[in-house]
Amino acid sequence: MPILNKDMTLCISLSARPSNNGTRFHNFLYEALGLNWIYKAFAPTNLEQAIAGVRGLGIRGCAVSMPYKEDVIALVDRMDASAAAIDSVNTIVNDSGVLTAHNTDYTAIAQLIERSGLDPALSVLLRGSGGMAKATAAAFRDAGFRDVTIVARNEAAGRTLADLYGFGWQGELGGSTADVIVNITPIGMAGGPEAEALSFPEATIEAARVVFDVVALPAETPLVRAGRAAGKTVISGAEVATIQALEQFVLYTGMRPSDEQVRAAEEFMRAQ
Repeated sequence: MPILNKDMTLCISLSARPSNNGTRFHNFLYEALGLNWIYKAFAPTNLEQAIAGVRGLGIRGCAVSMPYKEDVIALVDRMDASAAAIDSVNTIVNDSGVLTAHNTDYTAIAQLIERSGLDPALSVLLRGSGGMAKATAAAFRDAGFRDVTIVARNEAAGRTLADLYGFGWQGELGGSTADVIVNITPIGMAGGPEAEALSFPEATIEAARVVFDVVALPAETPLVRAGRAAGKTVISGAEVATIQALEQFVLYTGMRPSDEQVRAAEEFMRAQ
């Protein structure tokens, strides 16, 4: 990493529970490509002030994580189609003080659905109703999935999300099962109150064919471990994190690293 200097370009992330994933991924690629850039993670206490800082300090790029993906909409100048379509933001690009919001979460989920060869005829349970849930629901809808149920205790948010994409809604999991189960809640996230909890009951995991956890930290969440132990096809949040971070990198820098550089950055990110 280059020595800090006045000409260095700064990118940041804003999250209630920041991790080193983005920091390691982006900084590795900056060094690999010889860029005089640096990336730093923050946990803001005031989102409005943090975004004002992005604008006022000329911070080039800003990643946005839970729980700010919807609240940040009122603080930007423009909404790219990727964010406007789902009213959720995970990336902000600063062009001379003009802040444009994007969403690369959608891109990541859509790519993983395609790569995994998931059949649109499969039934799906999506647990969660926040900003990331919007991106995930939209990706499944656009991939042709119709038998999808949103599971969310917040009835207003859950019903709104379900109605938006023509899906079903229920407040509790109960004994529900599906071919594909997707966790889009903080359950299982490192550092949280439910870090060791399973986001789906063991019986639901056993009945599923595909287990998908959007939580990126740790790479092996309780749900991912349980899915692997049960012999299921597993899609992890770490995979989501790599794809969405790569697309952010391209938006910030205008450069697309080689596949080999991306694999090396991913290995470096996961070796922490």
